[in-house]
Amino acid sequence: MNALVVYCHPVEGSFCSAMRDAAVSGLSTAGHTVDVIDLAAENFNPVMSTSEWTLYSEGSGQIPVGLERDVSLVKAAAIIVFVYPTWWGGLPAQLKGWLERVMLPGTAFVFNENNKVRPGLSDIRRIHIASTFGSPWLYVRFVNDNGRRILARAFRLNTSLRTKVSTSSLYAMDTATDESRKSFLLSLEKKMENL
Repeated sequence: MNALVVYCHPVEGSFCSAMRDAAVSGLSTAGHTVDVIDLAAENFNPVMSTSEWTLYSEGSGQIPVGLERDVSLVKAAAIIVFVYPTWWGGLPAQLKGWLERVMLPGTAFVFNENNKVRPGLSDIRRIHIASTFGSPWLYVRFVNDNGRRILARAFRLNTSLRTKVSTSSLYAMDTATDESRKSFLLSLEKKMENL
């Protein structure tokens, strides 16, 4: 199966990069073909241009220049794993902008003969969301986890009804011990082996 890891963190060597590596290792061990989109390393621009907005509004399915690889990898994936830190209760700007620029008409969704929106990513069978939080679980529950909401609900609506969503969350990252971080990475890798 094709698996895609969409990774977003500006600093290579961060704990999130260790999470990315654990995800790739687990998916590879399970026998999946793994591709990685590293938004920071690829210097992904999260801002949708006027010309991209025009194409999006036309609904032609035309892919803007520079997004062809990302669209191709998303369309080929049966498993998508998102790895990112939760900042200000949501997705980092590059990841949010990636969703806005890559989830196009003809990619994320299509229109049927009655001009009704239908999922365009029905080959995706699993979505896994792996994130860190500076705050403890109770605080995150109180303010909401908007990043997970976007990925587990809005993004998932573009897939099949059979698509399963799972998560790995490390809360209170700022006070986590080395032992708890190592345990989290092992748990994430094992989850990837079972996708």
